[in-house]
Amino acid sequence: MSTTSTTIGTGMILTVTPNPSLDRTYEVPALERGEVIRASGERMDPGGKGVNVSRAVAAAGRRTVAVLPLGGAPGALIADLLDAQGIEVAPVPVAGATRSNIALAESDGVLTKINAPGPELSAEEQELLLETVREQSRDADWIACCGSLPRGLAPSWYADVVARAHAGGARIALDTSGRALLEALRAQPDVVKPNAEELAEAVGRPLATVGDALKAAEELRGMGARAVLASLGADGQLLVEDGGAWFASARVATVRSNVGAGDSSLAGFLVAGGSGPKALVSAVAHGAAAVQLPGSVMPTPADLDPTAVTVTDVVPVDRELTEPVS
Repeated sequence: MSTTSTTIGTGMILTVTPNPSLDRTYEVPALERGEVIRASGERMDPGGKGVNVSRAVAAAGRRTVAVLPLGGAPGALIADLLDAQGIEVAPVPVAGATRSNIALAESDGVLTKINAPGPELSAEEQELLLETVREQSRDADWIACCGSLPRGLAPSWYADVVARAHAGGARIALDTSGRALLEALRAQPDVVKPNAEELAEAVGRPLATVGDALKAAEELRGMGARAVLASLGADGQLLVEDGGAWFASARVATVRSNVGAGDSSLAGFLVAGGSGPKALVSAVAHGAAAVQLPGSVMPTPADLDPTAVTVTDVVPVDRELTEPVS
């Protein structure tokens, strides 16, 4: 393993969630179409990828501020739930009601999600969202922009956020996909966090091995990303940056729910400084802990087991992915 050191961040982590949600997760024995299914457990959580990053950062004991458009009764409930978790909320009032999503978690780990589209943001609401990010970013160590864009926001919106963040001297992490990701790359985000499917989509070809993922990550860096933190599902995670490339994986006893696991992983990466193998270990440890918890519960330091993580700077390029992406 490389001896590259990582500076542990101490500043506030700002998250931006353009399309938040109120998430209801039901634990069910099995999903049977057309039948009455009795849940064995249920949770209600504030949702959206950036929101989940804030929840994981707060669970790690770090200060975080969540910027998000909120509207209607679901929006008010999200604000209350975040406040109860010690997360500062910088709400952007919108006319439409915040979306509500449903997730069905089966006992064998299979997850079925139903995501609502969310409200359409007006031109005034879009500008207020950008201005709120600018105002809140003054004390931020990192800005994490995450998730899909709601109706009304152009695919270039994240690119605008990245440019404004850099103009203010902040570092920015981006977790999105499709055209929004490709548009944002030209603004040179400090780190992007695609999963295997998003990585394959970005380069326009299948990924069958870790080596394929490595080449795709290097292409994203060539397109503007300063670093790529790629989640390869059960196979592990890959970090490619100026200092080198590292691959890490972890032992997981039982997968209970993968809701928010990728977001927890990004939070772990950022709270550990956001670069280098130590941050990668933190990312994988957070993700591994999250999948062993119910619903979208975020791990606390007591849930983490960094000793279960194996990291190497010799990337296993010939290893086949458990679930190849076409």
